[in-house]
Amino acid sequence: MEQTKTTTATPPLAKQGRPITDEIRDIVRRDLPEIAEIRNDDLRAKVVEAWAFALAGSSYNSLVEMPACGVPGIFEAISGNQTDHFRTVTRQAILVADDFIRNFPQLDIDRDLVVAGALCHDIGKPWEFDPVNRERWASSPHTGRPALRHPAYGVYICLTVGLPEEVAHVAAAHSAEGNMVARSIENCIIHAVDEAYWQVMTAGNQVKPETIPAAFRRP
Repeated sequence: MEQTKTTTATPPLAKQGRPITDEIRDIVRRDLPEIAEIRNDDLRAKVVEAWAFALAGSSYNSLVEMPACGVPGIFEAISGNQTDHFRTVTRQAILVADDFIRNFPQLDIDRDLVVAGALCHDIGKPWEFDPVNRERWASSPHTGRPALRHPAYGVYICLTVGLPEEVAHVAAAHSAEGNMVARSIENCIIHAVDEAYWQVMTAGNQVKPETIPAAFRRP
């Protein structure tokens, strides 16, 4: 299958003005080793750039500093950090995609888009989770809480660094926002795996009970 082709974009500065450095890119590669699964060189580099942009635009120094939860205050895991979710969703999405590609060749699934989309589906979370941002939102009646959820901010990041629209679509529509559009086949895989992650963690008693939404509580 022909791999996704993209063009190189000039690396931008993050919104808060912290330069994107090779050190930050190395942190991204360390925190998300599944990036190496992307076969297209340019797409792989842009996923690194997107996460470096997200980190540099936040007060976090690495992805492992982010708390392990769906969103702050909801689906808070008992242990671990946010990379547990990013990496598990990516690994599971790859397994699902590979099985469909192998057994249903009539399906037009782009494996690289699955990997890149899974890695970037929550790329707006450093913005939404950032304690600096959350303090600002809590002090103002005009911004909302948060001002933008991570799917919306994730689109901004993806398009800013030159990721394909197909990856931005995953960031935009992997969560409830996607109920308003027709999800791509790659996004359908990621959406299903993303939801399954928290269902399995809840069933396994790995989520703080008081943070489980009523619709997901088990008897």
